[in-house]
Amino acid sequence: MIVGLDTQLAVGTATGIGTYQRDLARALRAEGVEIRALHAPRIDPWRFDRRVMWDQVLLPLAAARSGATLLHATAGTMPLVRTMPALVTVHDLAWFRVQSHTRAYARAYFGTLQRRAYRGACAVVCDSNFSASEYRELVDGDARVDVVYPGVDERFARIVRDPDRDAPFALVVGTVEARKNLLVLVEALAAVPDLRIVSVGPQTRYAERVRARAAELGVTDRLVLRGYVDRAELDELYARAACALVPSVYEGFGYALAEALCAGLPALAANTSSLIEVAGASVPLLPPADPAAWAAEIRAVLAAAEARERDAAQMRAAHRTRFSWTTAARAMRAIYARTA
Repeated sequence: MIVGLDTQLAVGTATGIGTYQRDLARALRAEGVEIRALHAPRIDPWRFDRRVMWDQVLLPLAAARSGATLLHATAGTMPLVRTMPALVTVHDLAWFRVQSHTRAYARAYFGTLQRRAYRGACAVVCDSNFSASEYRELVDGDARVDVVYPGVDERFARIVRDPDRDAPFALVVGTVEARKNLLVLVEALAAVPDLRIVSVGPQTRYAERVRARAAELGVTDRLVLRGYVDRAELDELYARAACALVPSVYEGFGYALAEALCAGLPALAANTSSLIEVAGASVPLLPPADPAAWAAEIRAVLAAAEARERDAAQMRAAHRTRFSWTTAARAMRAIYARTA
């Protein structure tokens, strides 16, 4: 068995799904799975036409040429026509649920063509039980869906916490887009005068709304939108932050929350989607549209910083066990063996 693994989003600056692809490839190799990393360096996957070209033409062609006997489409999309058995990782169903793609051609591609492609997969893998339930509700109620939690890079276990007590800041990690819901934190920031919020990740047009609202509330100087940062900078932010905030209205897994927990940060998350599942019993869950609730809980974290820090540290090992790439790779290897 040779697995052709879609790693297109791991080329260059990897975030989100690209990180998933990179770390999964590494973990599979460590477990003895023979893989072929499939990517085309000159294709920009963030342009819609290039994304479709990759999914539907170049990916299956690359898989066939690589000598693979099984294709694993890891980016949440897969080719409709293929020459070998193929499985897909469906990270979330935001295309159906959040209406994040407003253009008709994007809705047709993600909502109609991909629905057909999914139904032809030899296996469907989801990152969480929440996403699996979404898949059954929105795509195929009779489907067998395997749930495999992604792992978190082991480097997070090596982060030494040293929160900045003199100038505390809360860390937000992820693309600045509507479903990540940064606006609720901007509203909350106005009620927590001794806090900064540092946001890292790619920025969409939604960032303009965030900046405008921050200006209206007079908190611009306490809101830092850093954009993409490298791994060393991100690790430093995880080490120094007072807490991590994850206010998303929709997540298929919630990488930012899992990383924060494995790094030993106190965290707050929205009581939505997969965040409830990833948080477990150790993370306060808050309404995503209630800035007053977020402000109150942030103040509570700052007021009891040492106790919150101690609690987070005690749960750190348990979270690392839950989100292990070794465990994920072994589960994926079993799925490959079943479907190849």
